[in-house]
Amino acid sequence: MSVEVVVIADTHLRAGIETLDRRLLDALAAADVIIHADDVVSRRALEQFRGLSTLHAVLGNNDIELRGVLPETALFSLGDVSVAVVHDSGASSGRSARLARRFPNAELVVFGHSHIPVNESGLDRQTLFNPGSPTQRRGQPHRTFGRLRLEAATIIERRIEVLD
Repeated sequence: MSVEVVVIADTHLRAGIETLDRRLLDALAAADVIIHADDVVSRRALEQFRGLSTLHAVLGNNDIELRGVLPETALFSLGDVSVAVVHDSGASSGRSARLARRFPNAELVVFGHSHIPVNESGLDRQTLFNPGSPTQRRGQPHRTFGRLRLEAATIIERRIEVLD
C-alpha cells in the first residue's frame, strides 16, 4: 500500500487556504498526509490544512500567531520511513552534513524557509526535500510544491510540482 504525501512550505497565508492554486488544493484534498515545513502564518489556514488530511507542520519565523501551537521540529514515521521536518536547514553549503548530524535517524528531512526547491540525496542515504513556495517565488522561476509517494520503507517517488 502506498502513501501519497503533499509537501508544502512558506505558504504565508494571512487568512485561509482559498487563495491557493486549484491544482494544489486538489492535490491536498487527495493526499494521505500533508507536511507543511513552515510559515503557515494564520491559525485559520492551519485548521483548514488539518481538515483536509493528516497534517505534520512546524513553526516558521513568520508564524507569530502559531507560537505555542506548532513545534519547531517534528519527528515521525510514514510507514517505515523516518521523517524529520524543520523550518530552516541553514546555508546550502554544508547542509547535508549538518542535517545528517542533527537528524541521524531520519531517512527524509523536509525543510523550508528559503523558498528554493530542493530534491536531493544527502549523506547516509538521507533525502533532503524543500518544496519551495506555492505562493511566493522570491527570485525562483516558479511557485512550487512537492509530492512524495512511499511504499513500506521506501520513497518510491519524489518530485517538485510547478504551479506556473
